[in-house]
Amino acid sequence: MTTVTQPWTSSASAPLDRGAVTLVEGSTFCISLPSGDMVAGHPHGLFFRDTRFLSELRMRVNGRWPEPLAAQTIDPFSATFVLQASPEPGRADSSLVLTRHRFVGRGMREDIVVRNYGEEPAFCGIELEVDCDFADLFEVKEGRIQKAGELTVEHEDGRVTFEYVRGSFRRGTCVAFSRPTTGTANTRRYEFVVAPGSEWSVCVQVTPLIDNREVTPRHRCGQSVERAAPSTRLEAWRRNLPKFTTDHDDFRHLVARSTEDLAALRLFDPEYPDRTVVAAGAPWFMTVFGRDSLLTSWMAMLFDSDLALGTLQTLARYQGEKVDPVTEEEPGRILHEMRFGESARLSLGGGSIYYGSVDATPLFVMLLGELQRWGHRREDVDALLPAADRALAWIDRFGDRDGDGYVEYQRTSDRGLQNQGWKDSWDSTHFADGQLAKAPIALCEVQGYVYAALLARAHFATEHDDATLATGLRARAADLKARFNRDFWLEERGTFAMGLDREKRPIDALVSNVGQCLWTGIVDDEKAPLVAHHLLSETMFTGWGVRTLGSSMTRFNPVSYHNGSVWPHDNALCAAGLMRYGLVDEAHRVMAGLIDTAAHFGDRLPELFGGFTRSQYPFPVAYPTSCSPQAWAAASPLLMLRALLRFEPDLRAGQLHLAPVVPDWLGKFGLEGIPVLGGRLSLEVDGDRLTSVDAPAGIEVVTHPRYERDADAPTRPV
Repeated sequence: MTTVTQPWTSSASAPLDRGAVTLVEGSTFCISLPSGDMVAGHPHGLFFRDTRFLSELRMRVNGRWPEPLAAQTIDPFSATFVLQASPEPGRADSSLVLTRHRFVGRGMREDIVVRNYGEEPAFCGIELEVDCDFADLFEVKEGRIQKAGELTVEHEDGRVTFEYVRGSFRRGTCVAFSRPTTGTANTRRYEFVVAPGSEWSVCVQVTPLIDNREVTPRHRCGQSVERAAPSTRLEAWRRNLPKFTTDHDDFRHLVARSTEDLAALRLFDPEYPDRTVVAAGAPWFMTVFGRDSLLTSWMAMLFDSDLALGTLQTLARYQGEKVDPVTEEEPGRILHEMRFGESARLSLGGGSIYYGSVDATPLFVMLLGELQRWGHRREDVDALLPAADRALAWIDRFGDRDGDGYVEYQRTSDRGLQNQGWKDSWDSTHFADGQLAKAPIALCEVQGYVYAALLARAHFATEHDDATLATGLRARAADLKARFNRDFWLEERGTFAMGLDREKRPIDALVSNVGQCLWTGIVDDEKAPLVAHHLLSETMFTGWGVRTLGSSMTRFNPVSYHNGSVWPHDNALCAAGLMRYGLVDEAHRVMAGLIDTAAHFGDRLPELFGGFTRSQYPFPVAYPTSCSPQAWAAASPLLMLRALLRFEPDLRAGQLHLAPVVPDWLGKFGLEGIPVLGGRLSLEVDGDRLTSVDAPAGIEVVTHPRYERDADAPTRPV
């Protein structure tokens, strides 16, 4: 056994390679070249819980790099790479074909198979170069790896162990081989002869170590892959999904890809294995995000309401209990994100949870109210009411920092996020002239979330015969709606302000945020068509989607993160909001743009893309570090499908409103097996007609849009 100590000098600055293969399973993901190689100096590697546990894995055959022939993902967590050894000098072909079968999940397993297709025995020498840098996820993403800890490497015949220590942060990686190897710590070698028509194989097991404890991998050498938990869970997910049929090929392919991506992004709590939560996105956000997980769960309700319940239960488990200015924890507050890498230890005072989000807390209450309407697992849903009440208490005590009736944000230390809405980049919140707004800032969409949260809790109170509480909550919601439509409205622009700044000045930049105000219903009826006109105006709508910032604004940049790009989830919420107010044609235009976009990205909606118009480029332009798959982008087509159906349940009351408005270009479609009230509902739609509905007993299907008595008394469509 040999021990080596080496200094840290590595860095990574290259962008993700085009054609990179990404595998995902829970909080594990792997990025490699199409050859299967992970190359030092690139954002490749095996990542688990926000740390890169393998930074290099390269394979030489007979002293040369083999030629990649094919790379195919089998499942979200597995891939097969086919390579051919370089031919000997003077020969056109090689008889040696290599296959790398890779499986990720709490580590990685790789089966390497060498087959000789020649007529005589073939010598084969394999060198596997391995290395680990234990870089934090964001160090890799941003190309700023400068480690200060100590790395040691130990190796013996069939095993290499890397360990990194910095203070109390200890991580390690064990790379084990099913056959004894020779060589140095970082280069392991095999030499053998393969008979004609025969094959040779070795299994490589990569196991993370956290605080000197080995993590149990999902896929182990010598065991059947088919019996592994990821395969079992994926098959169960596929069996239980509603079956979507349509004449529109692009939309059908988009929905199919979206459901597969959501399956890949699911996280399972080992302490509560029945609870499923969705990670924000691959490759850089494979962890729980409050806002992202809540919105994704809402958007996916038509296909899987269990995701919403697991998300709420998990977030309630980590709901804020104390005041901590470093992590921004406050009693009742819902977390922003969970992180486990070294950077989280350093930036969050040794913690792993950061709470700096202004919108996750009201979204928590909104989603609980939505889950109630679906009639799903009533006892489990009602058990979360105390958490909802703590969230509403946070809104009153901490969310409304100056007592003006609006929820604002302002970070409590210089380590926190400067902007704490969904547009959380440092330069996202500004006036039309480009001047940055100063905190505390009350965002328009957040007031809509609070409004909807109050009504959601009032609905619970009505159901529980607490008329006093229900009346009080509805009165608060009515007051908030009236003040919002007065204080945020920009009469000269025909839209709402992005927010109010420290001096209560309306932030007058033209933004997409106002579309989400339509989604929550806080907009007065007479103002909704004006907001729709704003969203579909030349400065906002590209033909592919609604921009985050209008092209006439000073800070507009079509390839910025939040100042002119297009975000599919934002557009899906805008479309649902337009549909809520009966603005059907406008909603269809937004949906058509997104469906067309997905066809250019392999039937998948990316996290975001460039805000160029169709007249500039006849294709959507990619954003360079966009996550794909990304959770709320993947869920966007499912929300669009629900909006087209105007599928609005109130199943505890025994009603389902179903009033489809499907455009001619989309054609007929059907959904079979929608989970409702412990049963399954199926339907077929042709334009605005329900041609077939098969609902479980006890559900009355109402074929006009749902109406409810809103906080301000008149009836209106929802």
